[in-house]
Amino acid sequence: MEKLCLECGSVLMGRVDKKFCSDYCRNSYNNKKNRDTKKVVRNTNNLLRKNYRILEKLNPDQKTKTTKDNLIRKGFNFNYFTSIYKTKQGKIYYFVYDQGYLPLGDNFYALVKRIKND
Repeated sequence: MEKLCLECGSVLMGRVDKKFCSDYCRNSYNNKKNRDTKKVVRNTNNLLRKNYRILEKLNPDQKTKTTKDNLIRKGFNFNYFTSIYKTKQGKIYYFVYDQGYLPLGDNFYALVKRIKND
């Protein structure tokens, strides 16, 4: 029984466990298979990257304050962050990788950068 390429349907020659006739067909097949999930991941990563750039630009000295309006005006999306840190005092910091923000009330936010302890 002949085995056929999963992408183009050509007859496969060679190894018994071969599924594709070429790297092109293998890549094309996998790109089509993963297209929907890649779109979600790509869009989420783009939003996280944008949030990170905004925080990094507003916080060059590792600690500062800004307003919610300023963050929103620059396109910051508060729904996208990578982690949450809760202090012993109950304060909740939201982080986009190593750039974080803490709601202070009255429309203000503290911006911080997490320092790695290597």
